[in-house]
Amino acid sequence: MRVAVVGSGPSGCYTAQSLVQQDPDVLVDVLDRLPCPYGLVRYGVAPDHEKIKSLQNNLRTVLEHERVRFLGGIEIGPGGVPAARLRELYHAVVYCVGAATDRHLGIPGEDLPGSWSATEFVSWYSAHPDSTADGFVVGARSAVVIGVGNVAVDVTRMLARGVTELSPTDMPHPALTALAASRVTDVHMVGRRGPSQARFTTKELRELGSLPDTHVAASAAELALDPAYLDPSALPAPQRRNVEVLRGWAAAESRPTSRRISLRFFLRPVEVLADGGRVGAVRFERTVPDGRGGVRGTGEFEEIEAQLVLRSVGYRGIPVEGLPFDAESGTVPNVDGRVVHGCSAVPREYVAGWIKRGPTGVIGTNRPDAKETVTSLLEDAPTLVHKELREDPLDALRAEGAEPVEWAGWCAIERAEAELGASLGRGVVKLPDWQSLMNAVHGNVP
Repeated sequence: MRVAVVGSGPSGCYTAQSLVQQDPDVLVDVLDRLPCPYGLVRYGVAPDHEKIKSLQNNLRTVLEHERVRFLGGIEIGPGGVPAARLRELYHAVVYCVGAATDRHLGIPGEDLPGSWSATEFVSWYSAHPDSTADGFVVGARSAVVIGVGNVAVDVTRMLARGVTELSPTDMPHPALTALAASRVTDVHMVGRRGPSQARFTTKELRELGSLPDTHVAASAAELALDPAYLDPSALPAPQRRNVEVLRGWAAAESRPTSRRISLRFFLRPVEVLADGGRVGAVRFERTVPDGRGGVRGTGEFEEIEAQLVLRSVGYRGIPVEGLPFDAESGTVPNVDGRVVHGCSAVPREYVAGWIKRGPTGVIGTNRPDAKETVTSLLEDAPTLVHKELREDPLDALRAEGAEPVEWAGWCAIERAEAELGASLGRGVVKLPDWQSLMNAVHGNVP
């Protein structure tokens, strides 16, 4: 049985791993539109989180399995290989394409110059080849990060990190140079609800307090608006630990430092205000708990100065060619990973990861999720293998004009990044754009 897995991030790799572990005869092609594997582990995990980034070593073992092939540079859908053609070439297709776009705030001024999605900022400092944005910190003294999840913590930390801590990472050199020249001294991370409802993990939160020459502040009065902050005993352990960390920062005396991080709560953004045609401030409405787990506005407003705004309010899946799509949840309708067309699940098309369940959980959540999908697929296997495949899908793709980047091409990119880092007196440094990546694949590295 031949299976195509579309997407080489954690959910795609765990799907491939589960397939080869459970079926001794299956052959898996892991397709990705990028020439580099690992998805958000390469392009979403912050460069200073080396322990999490080392997960690439585990994913690498999957992609080097003798019955797994990595085929990068393969676009599925408009402008690439039609989804219908993929179904012809394989017994089954599993889509592990994640949640590829950001949620919007839906407020005036959101698109002013200087206002960006956190994903754009992350893509820039992670060297995503699609990233065209630049100049994030130019001219900025104060930044507002809207959101209180782990991505918001990541971008806040990157804005406050010094070049000494960032230089040993694989951050692309243009981003490192820009952040080294940054004049941002104040970062405000703002949530519309209370500390007990924040989505960050305690480990990520505590990292902010360990940044050199940086003071972290929280308002005791603001935190106390959350009833669970006053008595956290009923909270789940992770939220209770968050409250304890915030309580310590609220009680700490201010000290002279080069940078200041302010954690703000119960403030809902209502408008990004302009100053000279660019972002100048963000206007927030004070909120209070509504007694039902949400918040309501109070009619009181506050403005926070900012020349840089990073919006981190979640991700959304986007439609996949040929598959049904639930616009409300941003997912492909499915039952245990089987794609549901109309009222019934039809074998041959499956989903795993965020496009299956929505953008929830941590990286490890994808492992049992993928296993559930693979269990469904293998239950359908007796029906799937009745279909006769006339040729190796790789031969067919090449004959039809595709130029896949195979594992050897990815290894060439790795070598080029090691060589680039050595030339800069750093460790491995990521290649920042499509041209340099493909030059490495084809051996055209200067």
